[in-house]
Parts: sequence; structure tokens; C-alpha cells
Amino acid sequence: MKRLILLLTTISALAACSPDPGQPLVASDIRVTAPRMAGGMSAGYFTLRNHTDATIEITRVTSPQFGRVEIHETRTEDGVSRMRPVDALTVPPGGEVRLEPGGKHLMLMQPEGPANVVTLELWSGNTLQMTLDTRVGAD
Repeated sequence: MKRLILLLTTISALAACSPDPGQPLVASDIRVTAPRMAGGMSAGYFTLRNHTDATIEITRVTSPQFGRVEIHETRTEDGVSRMRPVDALTVPPGGEVRLEPGGKHLMLMQPEGPANVVTLELWSGNTLQMTLDTRVGAD
């Protein structure tokens, strides 16, 4: 059973990462960190590439494994690093946006229980743009 889950996760990750010209939005380098303590927060990182001629805005992210997911950005202000929520991820036409440590990222809060695989649902308003599945990995 574990091998089947791993195989399905790998196939899903590869499908989400494959640049398919028919897909308006493609994700790559998807990673969710393991929480540092039981019941703690995790972080999510990936790159989104827009294959259209229009701007795509991701206004929220949800996950069945977490009660709350927020889009954040880390900025240095007056020599102090601060993390703040952002309203949306804007992916320009033909461009990309990177979620990475020290920059834009997801904060996954209120875990529903231990999970080896996390599903991330990226929304633009009330429209589901894409679903990503990835294994939880160490930071």
C-alpha cells in the first residue's frame, strides 16, 4: 500500500511539473516542510509558470490536511526580517512566481493530523486553478 501511495504521489507530482502547453498554469519544485513540532506549522514552496497571455492571480490556497493556509511574504524592514500575509500571488503573462524561503511562501496552519502527503488547492476567486499533491519532506 505504501508503494502504491508513493507511486501515485510521484505520478501526480510529475504531471503537475510537466510543461504541458494546454495547461495555463504549471507548478514545479513543489515542497512542503515537516512541522518542527507535533501540531505545528509547515511551509509550502513551489514555482508557478503562466503559459497564457493574461495575468493569473491566486487569491487563496486550501488544503484538506490543514485548517488554514495563508500566502505570506518575508521582507526586511529597518534591518528586521518580518513575515506578512499577502492578498494574492500574481503570475504575469508568460512569467513565473517563486515561493521560496526568505520570500513568498505558504504557511500551513492547524494540521488536521499527521500527513505524509499534502494536497494544495490553488484558487483564483471561486475558480479552482490547480491541485498539487506532494510528500512532506524535511526542511
